[in-house]
Amino acid sequence: MSTRGENSQSLLIAEQVITQLKIKHADLVVDEFNLFEDDLPAFDKNAVGAKMALFTGQDSNSKEKEAWTKIKEVYDRFASADIYVFNVPLWNNNIPYILKQFIDVVTQPGWTFGFDPSTGYAGLLNHKKAYVVIASGVYYQGISNNFGSDFATPYLNDWLKFIGVSDIENIHISPTVVNTDYEKTKQDVMSNVEKLIA
Repeated sequence: MSTRGENSQSLLIAEQVITQLKIKHADLVVDEFNLFEDDLPAFDKNAVGAKMALFTGQDSNSKEKEAWTKIKEVYDRFASADIYVFNVPLWNNNIPYILKQFIDVVTQPGWTFGFDPSTGYAGLLNHKKAYVVIASGVYYQGISNNFGSDFATPYLNDWLKFIGVSDIENIHISPTVVNTDYEKTKQDVMSNVEKLIA
């Protein structure tokens, strides 16, 4: 997921992750969801109406049913995967808006999480693994806060655990712009990916 296409550094590393996974799992089938190009439904008033109708046991109108059908299709596609590879550029210290939209679409009660009044929330997408690739142009771990922050990593980790995905590998490629030897940084990350998935 990147607006930079083949120039995206997070995409480069995400593709390296997938390449290594294909080597490790010969029968791996890849389903790529490009959030900027694929059809991602809006969680609009019709979707909210359908969700509330389900909660209250009421009937949805035709537009609400259509909206919910599209949302369920995205969820089914997401839930069918055993391994997730997220390609995430850091935007304004956090995730791109379109990824938040995707999260809001698929994160629904009874689908990705359950709730018990006595014990609280419980994730439902168990026994899955996630690789989260995050690229940033300036920020990197350990640099002064004057150069930015990373709210994306803790947010995505928290969300994944919330929906039941506890086996998470974070892979950071940074800084990609303010870096006098980016080629070495890139090669180090790619080498680490090979070791991680070997």
